[in-house]
Amino acid sequence: MIQASELTKRYGAKTAVDELSFTVQPGVVTGFLGPNGAGKSTTMRMILGLDAPSAGEVTVNGRRYRDLPAPLHQVGALLEARSIHTGRSAANHLLALAQTHGIPRRRVEEVIDLVGLRSVARKRAGTFSLGMGQRLGIASALLGDPATVVLDEPVNGLDPEGIHWIRNLLRGLAAEGRTVFVSSHLMSEMALTADHLIVVGRGRLLADMTTGEFIAQASPALVRVRSPHATRLRELLLGDGVTVRSDGPGILEVGGLAIEEIGDRAATEGLTLHELSAHQASLEAAFMEMTRDAVEYEAAA
Repeated sequence: MIQASELTKRYGAKTAVDELSFTVQPGVVTGFLGPNGAGKSTTMRMILGLDAPSAGEVTVNGRRYRDLPAPLHQVGALLEARSIHTGRSAANHLLALAQTHGIPRRRVEEVIDLVGLRSVARKRAGTFSLGMGQRLGIASALLGDPATVVLDEPVNGLDPEGIHWIRNLLRGLAAEGRTVFVSSHLMSEMALTADHLIVVGRGRLLADMTTGEFIAQASPALVRVRSPHATRLRELLLGDGVTVRSDGPGILEVGGLAIEEIGDRAATEGLTLHELSAHQASLEAAFMEMTRDAVEYEAAA
């Protein structure tokens, strides 16, 4: 479990993280989302003791990271995949980590197979592609078989097979009861992977809820209706609290009415329906709506 309490980090006049409080529970994949400059990387660095908070506290399983007796066995982290000795092979990089933490050689072999680097295990890490470097970074994070895993943009550089693999890996780790905390800008993947979301903007907490709750709160559900009688149906459905928008010839998007009520009203008037389906906005659309006032670096229109 990761617990942040009133966590604050200032760099001179700049407040990167502003009184941030949250809890990352074991047994679920928790996604950490926010626009560029929102304070995500700074927060992760404070979790791992790389940056000292200006105020507040963050603990892992009740202790500050620096007080953990065997950190690699308790917290596995990937913040920068390229922070490796480029002249070492993947196997030797992992072996050096293992030997300084009392981890047996067989565990090195296990994680090499786990991340799919067996065929390049004896090659210099400096020759690795971005995706291969990510796999090596994840292997390093899992080397100590930790109960808590903190990963910053782990899918960066991975091909579709690699993205599918990391998704299953993260969900598998959570299913084993581990604490899994992962940041990403790839919203479509977070929608498939994360059970819970912590969303920040300009260093402040914007949301702390399940993925489903976040999408529903940021963008109310709509009902898509396709009918040759769309004009008549629109007049029939309009009323207090109901929105009806045309999404093309014969197509309506209706908000404020349950799908069953729309169907019943159409049936009462004998109106033909070719489609009647609930439509929920994507996580990306919900994220854009939630964070539109918290974007620090925004391109000109």
